Amino acid sequence: MSGTLAKIAEIEAEMARTQKNKATAHHLGLLKARLAKLRRELITPKGGGGGGPGEGFDVAKTGDARIGFVGFPSVGKSTLLSNLAGVYSEVAAYEFTTLTTVPGVIRYKGAKIQLLDLPGIIEGAKDGKGRGRQVIAVARTCNLILIVLDVLKPLGHKKMIENELEGFGIRLNSKPPNIGFKKKDKGGINLTATCPQSELDAETVKSILAEYKIHNADVTLRSDATADDLIDVVEGNRVYIPCIYVLNKIDQISIEELDIIYKVPHCVPISAHHRWNFDDLLEKIWDYLKLVRIYTKPKGQLPDYTSPVVLPYSRTTVEDFCMKIHKNLIKEFKYALVWGLSVKHNPQKVGKDHTLEDEDVIQIVKK
Repeated sequence: MSGTLAKIAEIEAEMARTQKNKATAHHLGLLKARLAKLRRELITPKGGGGGGPGEGFDVAKTGDARIGFVGFPSVGKSTLLSNLAGVYSEVAAYEFTTLTTVPGVIRYKGAKIQLLDLPGIIEGAKDGKGRGRQVIAVARTCNLILIVLDVLKPLGHKKMIENELEGFGIRLNSKPPNIGFKKKDKGGINLTATCPQSELDAETVKSILAEYKIHNADVTLRSDATADDLIDVVEGNRVYIPCIYVLNKIDQISIEELDIIYKVPHCVPISAHHRWNFDDLLEKIWDYLKLVRIYTKPKGQLPDYTSPVVLPYSRTTVEDFCMKIHKNLIKEFKYALVWGLSVKHNPQKVGKDHTLEDEDVIQIVKK
């Protein structure tokens, strides 16, 4: 392990001393690729006498979405969690005994949202120290990450946490790079760019791929991409998670400062202790989670508006809805009647490929 860490430090040092310009871009690209490979080795150790199952750090996924809280010690993470879960929760704080992360589930707008405290992500976790590795595995499954910062010293912390998360292949508030990448058996590296590239040229692309021992591939750059983007695509294990910065302890600053903070993107100022501005935070969380609520309507009865079936926005077809209820439902499915925004007529008969919108009402008709 220490060997890998030393190598990483060495490469980082070399990158720091190398000037950035056209002549060195190629070399920097190579170093970045090497760095990405070493980092991956740290996160997923090579074979090694399998250290038994992860030490009790797998969190059962309950609810419709999962939010991870990350932050340095003593920024008020726990206070925020217990106050959120305390104010909005219907679940005892420790329903889950073996875990070190789940403080609770809140119900918000009918959706069950799981709140996870991700302890100790910060202190060198991406270098495989401590419990870091299991925490990361859990962090990667979150639908949203809240970075809790102390409003009095936010920026240094923010950078450190972001770097740490980036190191595990978590990309915050960004879209997957628009790069097509396909390995082949022969034919060399085939590079097409649909728009002018400021950083990548054929040479750099070739050398980065060579670092991964890939010598035959089609690469299509559909946007102005960086070496990092290409590495992300080749690594293929990146997760893209929205993120909200929660600035805590706003009771300690002036109104003028607060106005400035409000203009920062992806940012919500709160006071965990006084429970100020929680509604704003929850509203923003809801926006970022992009969940879709579907109400069910049994035949001849009124729709049940109390407990919607909640779907992630990427999977909202009628078929996904059926799968969420029970996987045998789709076998008996004949058609569905839908009321709401996704249809022109109320109700409208739809098949299993119809895409539902938030707050639609659906009635499944079986064969």
